[in-house]
Amino acid sequence: MFAERNLRVCTQRLLLCFLLGTLWEISAAHIRYSVPEEMEKGSFVGDIAKDLGMEPRELSERGARIVSRGKNQHFALSVRTGSLVTADRIDREEICAQSSPCLLNFNVLVEDIMKIHSVEVEITDINDNTPRFLADELELKISEFIAPGTHYLLESAYDQDVGMNSLQGYELSPNHHFSLRVQSRAGGVKYPELVLERALDREEEPVHYLMLTAWDGGDPVRTGTAKIRVNVLDANDNTPVFTQSEYTVNIPENIPQGTVLLTVNATDADEGINSQVRYFEVKIPGKVSQTFQINPLTGELSTSQNLDYENAKFHEMEVEAQDALGLRSRAKIHVTVLDVNDNAPEVTITSVTNSIPENAPPGTVIALFHVHDRDSGENGQVLCSILGDLPFKLEKKVDSYYSLVIDRVLDREQVPVYNITVRAEDFGKPALSTDTHILLQVADINDNPPTFGQLTYSVYIQENNPRGASIYSLTAHDPDSEQNALVTYSIMETNLPLEASPVSSIVSINAETGILYALCSFDYEQSREFQLRVTARDSGDPPLSSNVSLTLFILDQNDNTPEILYPTFPTDGSSGVELAPRSAEPGYLVTKVVAVDADSGQNAWLSYRLLKATDPGLFSVGLHSGEIRTVRTFLDKDALKQNLIVAVTDNGEPPLSATVTVTMAVADSIPEILSDLSSQTSSETQDDSLLTFYLVIAVAVVSCLFFAFIVLLLAIRLRRWWMLQVVQAPGDHVGGVTSSQFLGIDGVRAFLQTYSHEVTLTTDSRKSQLIFPQPNYADTLISQQSCEPKESPLPTQSLLQAKDELAVFQVNLILLNRSINSFLITHVVTLFYLFCSLHKSIEFLNYPSYELILLKEFKFNESIINILQT
Repeated sequence: MFAERNLRVCTQRLLLCFLLGTLWEISAAHIRYSVPEEMEKGSFVGDIAKDLGMEPRELSERGARIVSRGKNQHFALSVRTGSLVTADRIDREEICAQSSPCLLNFNVLVEDIMKIHSVEVEITDINDNTPRFLADELELKISEFIAPGTHYLLESAYDQDVGMNSLQGYELSPNHHFSLRVQSRAGGVKYPELVLERALDREEEPVHYLMLTAWDGGDPVRTGTAKIRVNVLDANDNTPVFTQSEYTVNIPENIPQGTVLLTVNATDADEGINSQVRYFEVKIPGKVSQTFQINPLTGELSTSQNLDYENAKFHEMEVEAQDALGLRSRAKIHVTVLDVNDNAPEVTITSVTNSIPENAPPGTVIALFHVHDRDSGENGQVLCSILGDLPFKLEKKVDSYYSLVIDRVLDREQVPVYNITVRAEDFGKPALSTDTHILLQVADINDNPPTFGQLTYSVYIQENNPRGASIYSLTAHDPDSEQNALVTYSIMETNLPLEASPVSSIVSINAETGILYALCSFDYEQSREFQLRVTARDSGDPPLSSNVSLTLFILDQNDNTPEILYPTFPTDGSSGVELAPRSAEPGYLVTKVVAVDADSGQNAWLSYRLLKATDPGLFSVGLHSGEIRTVRTFLDKDALKQNLIVAVTDNGEPPLSATVTVTMAVADSIPEILSDLSSQTSSETQDDSLLTFYLVIAVAVVSCLFFAFIVLLLAIRLRRWWMLQVVQAPGDHVGGVTSSQFLGIDGVRAFLQTYSHEVTLTTDSRKSQLIFPQPNYADTLISQQSCEPKESPLPTQSLLQAKDELAVFQVNLILLNRSINSFLITHVVTLFYLFCSLHKSIEFLNYPSYELILLKEFKFNESIINILQT
């Protein structure tokens, strides 16, 4: 019990603190002014800028404006002075009628901070209305038998002002028969009654004229008058009397039109026609009520229009009962309209933003709206909520204002657009609701770096690729939008460890598409893989980036020929001969060919096969081992020296191969090999000596013939020259004549001699040939255009003979020069071949090509090599 009581006390205190805080917030933002009615448009009401704590210029800068749910806006903000002014002429009676005080409420919204200030303006009354009677002349019918002291209810005057400016009293003009009595009823309404002071005598004065004056308490005092005409009648001395002085009825607002609300009843004690009563609704000046109607005969009060609780909650009227002679009495009717939940809540959006950045902090105001339900009680109580699980919440402000604020962090990449539905629902039965939709765009910020689909990438490319070829395409996704999602690619600049060169010299990347390109041709044998770091960077501010590792694997191609490690050419001058014992059994391992391939995988799988052998059936080569073994036993007829050509082939596509020549000596011991080699060498040397002797004799004969030809040619030339000198001696005068004055020469026939030499070299020096063919002669006719002949002291025939001799002498000089050159070349070639034959027979028995020997050992100049090739 004690714990429950403490809990209840704590709860009450918390509620009290919350209520006080709410009241403090409301009062802190509440501003009140007072202004009289009927002021001119633009009249000063209050210094709103000062009361809001702002400078006048800040009203427009901060977006201050008046928001109100009313149709008419009675006030305005003066941006120039920062004051609250009237927007039109205000009539208190039109707005508030008889209600007092007359308060106008509205709100001032400061747009930039989304804050609402409640403003209340009281409209004070001025004495601008005169008391008025419904009719300018009132008529009463009073029987002469009515006893003095009888009261007659008169028509009341009405003043629309309130307070002291309203109706304060009545005055009756002086007379001898009547006095005035004023009665006050609930609500401060004053009713004048005419009191009969002296009995009337119709025969003496059938009509009495009186003046009734109504006055108010304003300054100055306003009055209204009505004439009263009293007709003196006979016999009717009883006034109708209502059964109730006040009638009260409660009706819902949704009752159908024409429904009977109640029935009033008045009785008259007279008899006959004087007891017949009729009912009338008392008309109020300035108000024409068409909501209700009363049956004059039955007194039934019914509705003539549909009721609306929101327009009028209470209806008050007065009913008169009048007999046939005009005696009347009044009763009051109070109609209370009961509210029915027939109005859905009204939502008015005061301020709203359609776009907000995704990094907006919780508590940021998105929209400010006002909720109002015209119903009352529970029907007018409204609960606002947000439909769905959205990262927003509603905060209640003053005067039924709500603000829609961010409750949780937003993420545009998850939800770019929110369709927020705010539901305002009342507590009526059945409940009515109104949905308001707010479309909110979440603006993107650069909060997401580009991401790759994998943590690492592996790329495979064949070696010997073309430069500039595309090797891979990288793609990074950025969930942001527009500029924040524009991704560019780059390669982090690092030095590759094997090449010690920058990565930019190996590969490049397209900054827009992310396609990688090879800048060089890769070589598997040099580098088998590369490690790259690719960066993807967006175009946001500031930009965000991410890296990914890419491994570039180089795949091998069959681009390397097998390299033979053994046997190799000896470098110490030895013959490089493998020894095979003559007594070896079949399968004997003589030697082994060792080769390697720089490629890898199946491109490096090597196979061996025997291409050529001196004796094909004597040796075999292991397919995969390269071992050279004997196939059978050696015979006496088998040659001492065996030459094998072994091919080494890889398993690539296409396969590549290399060959090696293996020289084997079939003998049981080294001395035996040397003796056999010396015998072979001596026989070969004898053959070479004979060949050399014959070649020397041939060269000597050719040289002698050549020298004899030269001597003969010189003798003929000298004789021709001497004869020319003898002919020209007697006529020295001819020497002064120019060559152009001689007769034309028909032509000079020149004999051109060319020599062709053919040298044939074979692997066996005994079969080498040197051919000296006979010279070819070609006749060439050189023609010159004849000139016009002139007279000459010498005969024509002698001149022609002299010129012919001169031309022949020039041709012979050319032939002599060419013959000497051909002869020198022939001798050089012959001597060179003889030297090669001698040299080959002694030291170079094992080399298959003499051209290599010439190039390596003797280093002849380029002209001799060209001669050999020709």
